[in-house]
Amino acid sequence: MIKKYIVRLSDKERDACRCVIKALKGSSQKVRRAQMLLKADADGPAWTDAKIADAFNARVQTIENLRRRLVNDGFEVALNGKPRAKPPTPAKLDGKAEAKLISMRLGKPPKGFGKWTLQLLADQLVSLEVVDSICPETVRKTLKKIA
Repeated sequence: MIKKYIVRLSDKERDACRCVIKALKGSSQKVRRAQMLLKADADGPAWTDAKIADAFNARVQTIENLRRRLVNDGFEVALNGKPRAKPPTPAKLDGKAEAKLISMRLGKPPKGFGKWTLQLLADQLVSLEVVDSICPETVRKTLKKIA
């Protein structure tokens, strides 16, 4: 079968793959992709997709996708993977809501409380109808991001 996407790594790209593998630098997926790219290199071992898939306990489709990504999107995307287009869930607090949270945190706590707690801040955001619902952990992460 004739391959549609041929992997031909430059010396620089080959060195980058070897460096990632040697230092185990990056995620385990990145190291694995670097190993697969080196084995698929037409100027190197030129293993078949089936042999690479067997060696790395992957599906043949995974190797084909890696080849296609290298040819279409370039070496960096093939090695590092595609970044996510958007987060899996939208952010609860936008800029206005964050500003409201900060102003509440810097202000005095409600009567009967000595200081603001995360739960108190979350409850206050809901009672002021800034958000429908929010957990204290989201409040903590937002305040930490700003601090």
